[in-house]
This record gives sequence, structure tokens and C-alpha cells, in this order.
Amino acid sequence: MKSLYRSTTNKQISGLCGGIAAWLGIDSTVVRLIAVVGALISFGTVVALYLIASLIVPKEPVGDFRYNDYFTNY
Repeated sequence: MKSLYRSTTNKQISGLCGGIAAWLGIDSTVVRLIAVVGALISFGTVVALYLIASLIVPKEPVGDFRYNDYFTNY
């Protein structure tokens, strides 16, 4: 099961949309567009939720490479 992390490579502000996109398996541009439209429609509620989620969701681990991962991806 995948864990939700803020992306360290696919980020514009905090990496939250990039992390959600990786978690869902979709393009990050789609998640960003949904976030922008939601922010405009909700009068800032989505912006508040984004800021709270950016504080709660941890960053993607950098050194989380296991020996077996190298051989299972090829």
C-alpha cells in the first residue's frame, strides 16, 4: 500500500499536489488544476486545507532504498 508523502522532486510550492498525484497515480497538473479551481470556488477553504495538509503530510523519504527494490523494478 502506498503512503502519502509531499514530493521532493515534483513540487511547485510545498510538494503536496505532486505527492497526491503520485499517490493516486495521475498527472500532477490535473491535481494542481483541481486545487486551483477548488480554491476559487470555495472562497479560500481549499487554501486553508492545503496549508494544514502541508504541515501534517510528511516529506518523501530520501534514502528509503532497499536492496530488493533494485531487482524487482527490472
